[in-house]
Amino acid sequence: MTVTTFSELELDDSLLDALQEKGFTRPTAIQEAAIPPALEGRDVLGSAPTGTGKTAAYLLPALQHLIDFPRKKSGPPRILILTPTRELAMQVADHARELAKNTHLDIATITGGVAYMNHAEVFSENQDIVVATTGRLLQYIKEENFDCRAVETLILDEADRMLDMGFAQDIETIAGETRWRKQTMLFSATLEGDAIKDFAERLLEDPVEVSATPSTRERKKIHQWYYRADDIEHKTALLINLLQQDDATRSIVFVRKRERVHELAGWLREKGINNCYLEGEMVQIKRNEAIKRLTDGRVNVLVATDVAARGIDIPDVSHVFNFDMPLSGDTYLHRIGRTGRAGNKGTAISLVEAHDYLLLEKIGRYVEEPLKARVIDELRPTTRAPSMKLKGKPSKKVQAKRDQKKKAEQEKPRVKVRHRDAKNIGKRRKPSAAAVTEKKTTEE
Repeated sequence: MTVTTFSELELDDSLLDALQEKGFTRPTAIQEAAIPPALEGRDVLGSAPTGTGKTAAYLLPALQHLIDFPRKKSGPPRILILTPTRELAMQVADHARELAKNTHLDIATITGGVAYMNHAEVFSENQDIVVATTGRLLQYIKEENFDCRAVETLILDEADRMLDMGFAQDIETIAGETRWRKQTMLFSATLEGDAIKDFAERLLEDPVEVSATPSTRERKKIHQWYYRADDIEHKTALLINLLQQDDATRSIVFVRKRERVHELAGWLREKGINNCYLEGEMVQIKRNEAIKRLTDGRVNVLVATDVAARGIDIPDVSHVFNFDMPLSGDTYLHRIGRTGRAGNKGTAISLVEAHDYLLLEKIGRYVEEPLKARVIDELRPTTRAPSMKLKGKPSKKVQAKRDQKKKAEQEKPRVKVRHRDAKNIGKRRKPSAAAVTEKKTTEE
């Protein structure tokens, strides 16, 4: 059955009103696929890229369950949601509060980078939903400050990212502590690879597998192209020029290493482009402040490592720049998924040096459409584009030599080596010195 409106999903009026206030009337593909089986209490294994509405796909059935089965008195959390990063945990909690604004449900977070006493509200046994990162939650479980026995639904958001970050053992430990739960939901950007499938098999029981990919119409909302750069200086000049365009109203610039974050942020400031940055080793307060400066409009450029690529919900991002090319197509999709959201159009621009061409080609295959090149007249590259050799194919000269060598090998006469000729020969004995002398005497 095709679901065209949220009202067809039999959600409580309080949730429908909250959705209406946010301007949402029609479920996305992943919501349409995941919510019905989740409402039935089935385990769900979901796959959907960033920006497709998967957070609401698990929050709505979780909230509906709490509304349908209210408890008589307060107690430990009944819904536990695990996320890979602190930022995502806070965003999921904020989203849950928005959806639950017309109910009496309480939502809390447990993350690292926050003082112990700030989590006192979670220990007071009056929370319905807790959104947590694995490290700090596991610490509280071991210290017996967090009671898992009341957890009825365990939800893993961006499970593939958590596996990439090495959290598999922590998650399985937490899952063991919530063994009385009735339902488990696991959501991932992709279900490709044995690791995520094996992980899901260990945690889920007879799950309903659902997936959703953006429609062609949705994919076309993000314009993608690249500029060729001679070197790092040329690439920086290209970036500065593009950031100064009027249509770049809010931009995220991605790099691969934290050292490059500080370096690039400084270069941009020197050119009068105010910016903030985000990288993995920042303390939580500074991370929160960086995101707030961008969302408040105090700056319109964020320089970030891929720690910001997954889960961070920054509204109205007009441009995503790949200053350093991502190493995989999956990471590329997560990066560009920061723009073109909520019905808006977006732009994703990659800055490509010669050594990036193999990655560029790889990403083109992954997204099933080669990225198109553009040029800024006053910043045209002075070096030649890489030859086909750099793209994994030999040059004509090299290929001709290979063909000539192959032909020569084919024209050589072949000596048939038969196994029977080598049978039972045994080890050849060298003639003795006396035998050699006798042979010479005879010949003379």
